[in-house]
Amino acid sequence: MDSNHSGRNLTQQLVHTLGEAIASGRYLPGDGLPSEASLCEEYGISRSATREAIKMLTAKGLISSRPRQGIRVQTRARWNLFDPDVLGWILRASPTLEMLREFMQLRMAIEKEAAALAAAEQDREGIAGIEAALARMKAAEEGLGDSVEADIAFHINILNATNNPFYIQLSSFIETALRVSIRYTNRIKGVETASYANHKRLYDAIERGDAAGASGASAAMQSEALALIESRLSMRMAEVDSALG
Repeated sequence: MDSNHSGRNLTQQLVHTLGEAIASGRYLPGDGLPSEASLCEEYGISRSATREAIKMLTAKGLISSRPRQGIRVQTRARWNLFDPDVLGWILRASPTLEMLREFMQLRMAIEKEAAALAAAEQDREGIAGIEAALARMKAAEEGLGDSVEADIAFHINILNATNNPFYIQLSSFIETALRVSIRYTNRIKGVETASYANHKRLYDAIERGDAAGASGASAAMQSEALALIESRLSMRMAEVDSALG
């Protein structure tokens, strides 16, 4: 392995190690991280690889690095939540109900409009991608294939079928968060797979060019998932009130 390639790998490893440590709360907002020299020694990597990792984490909004202040963790409001790495670290560390609710609220805004646009656009190759994902969901219901992967593919293909590069570039973000939220909401419902019938209704509306129907079908699906999360939050609040009462 050449030294440049090795250096890049070590940089990525340090980025993920420190990113996960910050997301898990090992380092809290305002906390200082070890100096570059200390990180070099602790992880056994070069100063240049360490400096590159610090630059990458700074670009993701997790830390700031200034002369005389050192390396400090930023508040979560400054983190780039649309960065799939950052979102993945947070979701693996602490996928709270509140964060799942916030993600569902964003999905409602994005995906119903994407569905309407896909229906209006009528890109046949894009719609074929949605249909193929739907077929995978049907097979997963019968025990053939991964239901979560099929579900994710369905939603990503709707973004792709908009032919809008801004929607398409949200794919990595949506995919990362869906991996957590789909499993969580299916667990609440007590099912292993998402509802094929609901997804078929959405596909049919897109396929026939019914923008309003597609938007409505998408919104209904998101609303159901959001209601499940809201109900769990309400139950938790009631339990807290009961304990305090």
